[in-house]
Amino acid sequence: QVQLVESGGGLVQTGGSLRLSCAASERIFSGYLMGWFRQAPGKEREFVAAIRWSGRSTYSADSVKGRFTISRNNPKNPVYLQMNSLEPEDTAVYFCARGRPAQCGREYDSGQYDYWGQGTQVTVSS
Repeated sequence: QVQLVESGGGLVQTGGSLRLSCAASERIFSGYLMGWFRQAPGKEREFVAAIRWSGRSTYSADSVKGRFTISRNNPKNPVYLQMNSLEPEDTAVYFCARGRPAQCGREYDSGQYDYWGQGTQVTVSS
């Protein structure tokens, strides 16, 4: 059973920072694309960032570029999402996800991921 566990969410003021972690066994991470998505109340789940197994390629949504950084420690987990200069619009539940085997392209597409964590709440107060 694949399990991804997110942590690090919380309440922060505008302009603050948080670091999210996604933990699982090394076997689950090895060789796979890993991504972060978020879902705000009443909105669809949206792509935040993703990183290749090698760590050499990363992808970010335009809305978080320059503020959020995804990283991973190979071969050990976890996968991190460093979030700086947080804004109220960043308030959402954040999910970690593993890319499907042989996934290629469309890193922003949630359909390219097969396992998801339970999510961690991030709330940014104004």
